[in-house]
Amino acid sequence: MEIKVLKSILTTNERLAEENRDFFKRNSIKVFNIMASPGAGKTSLLLKLIGALKKETEIFVIEGDTASTIDADRISSADVGVIQINTGNGCHLDAGMIGSSVAELGVRPGSFIFIENVGNLICPSEFDLGEAYKVVIASVPEGDDKPYKYLSMYRAADIVILNKMDLLPYVDFSIPTFVSGIRALNEKAPVYEVSCKTGAGLDVLASWFKSLK
Repeated sequence: MEIKVLKSILTTNERLAEENRDFFKRNSIKVFNIMASPGAGKTSLLLKLIGALKKETEIFVIEGDTASTIDADRISSADVGVIQINTGNGCHLDAGMIGSSVAELGVRPGSFIFIENVGNLICPSEFDLGEAYKVVIASVPEGDDKPYKYLSMYRAADIVILNKMDLLPYVDFSIPTFVSGIRALNEKAPVYEVSCKTGAGLDVLASWFKSLK
């Protein structure tokens, strides 16, 4: 019985995701689903990207978290349209939440939407939101074994960002091990190394997003 319920939930989500995707395509809106574990630096990195991109592209942000408006409050300081979704005990956002949020934000054609999903390395990868790109952020302090443990997340990624590179000298982290784990699952996703603290790699990463405009 639980399997039937889950199948029904996923089927409904897939239908709503296709509706979202059709809307985004018709309006030339690029949508990025940002996924990572808690503390990987999603919001900090998003603020850096907004600063690099907003002069060229109108940006809207959908913030997902179990509780509070902390991240949305931080994003609002960047002077972009933002909405907070609190999921309670829910471990991911779904397509229905995104469709409602886009309508409430009044997203305009030709813009970028960044969706900061709930911090989790399992559930978000299973729920299509209608996005064009799945962005997976990892951070050096988490360890280089994440691609070996969270297969669906790294298999689904369109781009992988390794954050907090400034901490590399202080932790036991092997970049070759990390990248090899990704390549065993995903041969195409580019891997960018960045540091929000020092700014290293951010210009190159921003160029990847600008190339999609």
